[in-house]
Amino acid sequence: MAHLGLDRASNAPVVVLREQDGRRVLPIWIGPAEASAIAMELGGVKFARPLTHDLLKLVILGLGGELRKVVISAVKESTYFAELHIHRDGHDVFQVDARPSDSIALALRLRAPIFAAEPLLDLVSPDALETPTDEPGLDADSLKTYLQNLDPEDFGKFTP
Repeated sequence: MAHLGLDRASNAPVVVLREQDGRRVLPIWIGPAEASAIAMELGGVKFARPLTHDLLKLVILGLGGELRKVVISAVKESTYFAELHIHRDGHDVFQVDARPSDSIALALRLRAPIFAAEPLLDLVSPDALETPTDEPGLDADSLKTYLQNLDPEDFGKFTP
């Protein structure tokens, strides 16, 4: 399960992946554009013309591919890594290196499962993140307001 919100300390977008049948979580700080792409898909917002993640979805499908899964595979020097696992013709497997934020946005569009490497899930205690049940996630309207109020100096202010 994925939850999109803002880091209270840095006011930066963060996607929190939660174990399907467990308590472990994996927070990944992401950029505003990727947060917007994820929020739009979660909110069911559609545009007349395809945006970048929609375009990639169409390319994968148009080439006969199927996104079977996304794996958040590693973190090195505060940078997360992910892999797209694309199958074609039932047997060809392509592993494509990608940013986790783009991978999550694409997985949501193609209804593909998102996995995280076990060591990553062990990095963060579930109690370390404040996820009050009465606080909603970041919806499309809240994200739009947040993005409109961004200052270019806000980029790069945070380190996960």
